[in-house]
Amino acid sequence: MKKDIHPKYMETKVTCSCGNTFTVMSNKPELHVEVCDKCHPFFVGGKEGNNSSKAGRVEKFNRKYGLTSEK
Repeated sequence: MKKDIHPKYMETKVTCSCGNTFTVMSNKPELHVEVCDKCHPFFVGGKEGNNSSKAGRVEKFNRKYGLTSEK
């Protein structure tokens, strides 16, 4: 490999829009991303993530067809 033509490989601070920060190795000193493994629905799964919209659709369906359960 030729000398002085390759970018410097350094530790990079990554900041997500959710506020999570972590470090990786890259050729840039700082990166900003929109989603990470802490906020992406695929990785979050379970009760967090996108279930709130699903619950809203189920409630709308139940109200539409009179299936609401009174406790």
